[in-house]
Amino acid sequence: MLDFEFYAPTRILFGREAMDRLPQMLETCGATKVLLAHYGAASPKAPVADAIAVLEKASIPYIEFTGIQPNPLLSRALEGIELCKKEQVDFILSVGGASVIDTCKAIAAGVKLREDEDIWEDYYFPKIRFGGEALSIGVVLTIPAAGSEASFGSCITEDSTMQKRYTGGECLLPKFAVLNPVYTTTLPPYQTACGAIDILAHLLERYFVNFPNVDLSDRMIEACARTILINAPGVLRNPDDCAARGEIMWAGSIAHNKILEMGRTHGDWASHDIGHELSGAYDMAHGASLAVILPSYIRYVYKYNIPRFMQCANRIFDVDIAYDRPDDVIEEMIRRLERFCEDLGVPTKLKGYDIDDARFEEMAAKALDGRKHVGTGWGIHLLGKADVIEVFKLSLQ
Repeated sequence: MLDFEFYAPTRILFGREAMDRLPQMLETCGATKVLLAHYGAASPKAPVADAIAVLEKASIPYIEFTGIQPNPLLSRALEGIELCKKEQVDFILSVGGASVIDTCKAIAAGVKLREDEDIWEDYYFPKIRFGGEALSIGVVLTIPAAGSEASFGSCITEDSTMQKRYTGGECLLPKFAVLNPVYTTTLPPYQTACGAIDILAHLLERYFVNFPNVDLSDRMIEACARTILINAPGVLRNPDDCAARGEIMWAGSIAHNKILEMGRTHGDWASHDIGHELSGAYDMAHGASLAVILPSYIRYVYKYNIPRFMQCANRIFDVDIAYDRPDDVIEEMIRRLERFCEDLGVPTKLKGYDIDDARFEEMAAKALDGRKHVGTGWGIHLLGKADVIEVFKLSLQ
């Protein structure tokens, strides 16, 4: 196990009564004027109404910032930055899923930038860690998926190029996150499914490393992944099953608050980088892009660490080990992963979205724009442009 330092200060308020703690949290954070960010007309009514009721009862002035879309755009974040400066906002309350939360993180960082700094060119596009100051953020989570409610990361898409990039920093960690499973019961089935697949991908990305002697975190990842595999189908059968929704919600936060990567490096993340290009080019839901790319990515790279993928097949997907037939074992694992996604109603091949190979070259070039390889470089195998194109080809049918 590698040396590490673990720091996860986000206060998680979980349960049906979690929203009752919001007034105390706002007071503790010293909020005097709040940017209340949410999707707008597409927002679930209950959590937004509850947040407004809390702010008004506490006599805290607030400005609503809405119209944030999936695969959130840099332009909206820039609008939010100017609004916060104009209104002298000192706290941001994000009510939504990762698109709202990630936009709020970009706003929180952008408000504090120097005049000679650019939020995209200096931080997101080159994937540079954000080390400055930021406005404080609180979250009321409505979509369990990306885990942004408990992580320091933020993904934003640049409007003109449709490139999706990431930055992160400790100052972007939310001060608190309200996790009430009831708020997720009105999610459409497809959105619920994509969220579950996103969480599973976060877990597998962390699992796919070449470092030995990481058994504790291996088993923690395995437990979280099996929680998703077991509970996601049940939620789609019974959308009001708040017990199962709670399991998914908590697993999503744990999957991305860094505890599962301690002692083993950050993980692989190549399938995320490739999937981001699908999302940007075709406005595909993030979880949907991962359902397409992750199985193909595994098919392309597993031979670089067969024992790791054999272990994954056995411990997470319950594939019986046949040591003399590792290719068959891993292929069966991939089939089970694909079947899980398909059973949730999310296609695992590009043909399911009527996408052909016309933009493979373009997407591969964008994935590598500004960097030598996709992923972190700490995963299974470094992928260049030609490799990315091959992964896309494996995703066709």
